[in-house]
Amino acid sequence: MDQRLTSPPSRVRRSRAEQKQETREALTMAALMAFARDGYHGASLDGIAGEAGFSKGAVYSNFGGKAELFLAAMDHNLQALRGEDWDPFAVPDEGDTAGADSGVADSGVAPAEEAAMLVRGFGLAMLEFIATAARDAALGEQLRDRVQIMIGAYGRIAAESRPAGENLPVDDVAQLMAALDQGVSVLALSGVASVDGALLRTGLRRLVDPSGAADDPTPSRTGRGTGLPDVERVQRLARDTDF
Repeated sequence: MDQRLTSPPSRVRRSRAEQKQETREALTMAALMAFARDGYHGASLDGIAGEAGFSKGAVYSNFGGKAELFLAAMDHNLQALRGEDWDPFAVPDEGDTAGADSGVADSGVAPAEEAAMLVRGFGLAMLEFIATAARDAALGEQLRDRVQIMIGAYGRIAAESRPAGENLPVDDVAQLMAALDQGVSVLALSGVASVDGALLRTGLRRLVDPSGAADDPTPSRTGRGTGLPDVERVQRLARDTDF
């Protein structure tokens, strides 16, 4: 019998840069959850590091502090707007949330409800961060850069959908669309439940093409708004993240 020893398959060693990137991503995911749950001021770097499975030193090895970590969380949410296929008018497929309402999360809350709570929580954290950044020139500039990404994304939509005879500059339309998007988020955080995703999409259409949108049938009042992060993305994040 051939008793020759065979060498075990060699393990692929990750580079230092790959390990650092994985650490950053884990900390960012943990931060998203922590900020949504505890708020910007309430979330602690110790707690975020612990949830990601690292020490607090790992946070400072990858981020300058809480503000930079929050900006990284914003960057994660803004990734969707960078793609050319981003469509604020699209109604999410039912498959996006298939199974999301089945069962109850460990917290005793249904997954869909918990995701909605996380969306609301991150929105509140965003308001805290905006107030903080408004008092810090350097931080305010970084925040404006990210808001500009949203305006730029809406600018692409406004340019592509621009009707003949429209006199309002594309940049102005884009800013109005972003203002409506974020304004609806503020109303939702204030407890106004009547502004849902369908109504927001209708409003955005009317900003892009008032006459054309007015002729459209009233859309189904289901789905989501375009604010970031939306409920479906949070649900997928919660399913894919294990801390």
